[in-house]
Amino acid sequence: MTARQDERLLDGPLLPVRCRRCAAEVLVRKASWEQTSIQWNAAARASCVSLGDDPSGTCPALRSAIQEAALTGALRVAG
Repeated sequence: MTARQDERLLDGPLLPVRCRRCAAEVLVRKASWEQTSIQWNAAARASCVSLGDDPSGTCPALRSAIQEAALTGALRVAG
């Protein structure tokens, strides 16, 4: 029996993106323009000043940094 490749990883690696406001660095992957995966670590959660204030569960300044990274090509958008 052979192991099947995990197809969730085919849309690209998680890449670091840094928030311009608090300098928190998270790992991000964009599977499409609509879908973004964000991996927070303890240091990023501790340094983010807006994380708890946003109803979507992430920092507006970080979302802006992710959007900019995608638009400039620093963050690949898979689909």
